Amino acid sequence: MWADDHASQGLGLVLEAVGPGTARMTMTVRDTMTNGHGMCHGGFIFTLADSAFAFACNSRNAKCVAAQGDIAFLRPARLGDVLTATAEERHLAGRSGLYDVRVADQSGAVIAEFRGHSRAIGAVFFEA
Repeated sequence: MWADDHASQGLGLVLEAVGPGTARMTMTVRDTMTNGHGMCHGGFIFTLADSAFAFACNSRNAKCVAAQGDIAFLRPARLGDVLTATAEERHLAGRSGLYDVRVADQSGAVIAEFRGHSRAIGAVFFEA
């Protein structure tokens, strides 16, 4: 999946870890990611969280897509900050999953909280 994820790679996201129902990704805030207030644009933070969510929900040999996602921005991120998105599965039943993603900066301060709902649409790696 990572090999074909041109969006995440193009933004400089780094996939650090993937496990059953979990994933961790990082992103360094570049000047092209800041808005008119000198803060990281929320769309980039959402994308980081959404990408971590995607790898977590696709980690169990189920091709999953987002059914819904929302985010709460808790504090600003700034130029040069290294953001880490840690996704964790909260519930999985049938074809539906629920995932929480915490985005924190290099000091551990929480920048945003994301919740995503997934829907399985097939197998990723092999058909059983």
